[in-house]
Amino acid sequence: MQKYNWNYPTTMWVGENRIKDLGSACKTLNIKKPLLVTDKGLSQSDIVKNTLSNLKNEGIAVELYSNVVGNPTGTNVNEGVESYKKNNCDGVIAFGGGSGLDVGKAVAFMSGQTLPIWDFEDVGDNWTRANSDKIASIIAVPTTAGTGSETGRASVILNEDTGVKNIIFHPKFLPSIVILDPVLTVGLPSKITAATGMDALAHNLEAYCAPSYHPMADGIALEGMKLINKWLLEAVNNGTNIEARMNMLTAASMGSTAFQKGLGAIHSLSHPVNALNNVHHGLSNAIFMPYVLTFNKDVIEDKIIKVCDYLELKNKTFDGFISWILDLRKKLEIPHKLSEVIKEKDLQLDRLSKMALEDPSTGGNPKELTEADMKLMYQHSMSGTLFND
Repeated sequence: MQKYNWNYPTTMWVGENRIKDLGSACKTLNIKKPLLVTDKGLSQSDIVKNTLSNLKNEGIAVELYSNVVGNPTGTNVNEGVESYKKNNCDGVIAFGGGSGLDVGKAVAFMSGQTLPIWDFEDVGDNWTRANSDKIASIIAVPTTAGTGSETGRASVILNEDTGVKNIIFHPKFLPSIVILDPVLTVGLPSKITAATGMDALAHNLEAYCAPSYHPMADGIALEGMKLINKWLLEAVNNGTNIEARMNMLTAASMGSTAFQKGLGAIHSLSHPVNALNNVHHGLSNAIFMPYVLTFNKDVIEDKIIKVCDYLELKNKTFDGFISWILDLRKKLEIPHKLSEVIKEKDLQLDRLSKMALEDPSTGGNPKELTEADMKLMYQHSMSGTLFND
């Protein structure tokens, strides 16, 4: 029998206005001078300004790094580490969407390393090269309900020299304390709420369909999908609904917890277009979802029928599930075709297909894949033709 390693999330402080406990989180971890890492837009928001003010009022000498971009880069990490060291910080508050969280975690990690960040790509046992004793404590505060990076042991960082998004892994990337406060997501625009929500769905769905043995992850993924089915449209249509926002935050954290089991071709196809065409990760996942599902149909149909049953869909068949996905995307105004967000002349199909095959997520796909398979799925996503049409 094959052997597996199972891991589960960290301490999570959950509920309305828990952001007010951020100072207590710092004190719990003995962080006296944290570096708060976030993106440019959020740094100008009342959420961040009030957070910085509250921390300083509690005697915590917080510093700010806020140059994080949408598809975060190695430069972001290097700048963050420079700021961390220059200000003699002793911990990181990763604050924001997936980008802010990923960079914050990577800064905490790289603040104590001498090797380049790319030496720790999630391949083999690269993570063992790290000096584990020099990794700074991390507090994660998500402001979107999508990536679930707050419960993940990796960051996805763009290598500007190669144009490839690399997954950087270490067990201590997992934040020591997570604050899930739905109030922080209330101001999210409906389109971002929709795209990040579909990202959370992709995580739970691909984790459930991954072929490895992890029944605890399967249970979490199923419940995550159920929460998304019940609350995503409400969160998009009524952004001030705190209950909807809380359940979507929870579902996002659940997705990241579940996908330690594996991901698949939805992510393999997404990462290259995120890197080369700067498409939002949640949006690309949403676009690729039905094409990958129908491509994998012959090996995942039984699992998908179980999902239908758990979600209490009216049509408990594989085709019924695809109809649910398509209907959900339509209601969320998600494009059906990749060609609606990328012009064909800008699609480097051969390069994308090679990058997709080499992506670490490919190994978790239910079917073994070739470069030709990746190219075919890209072509179908451009034309809008599902594999069972």
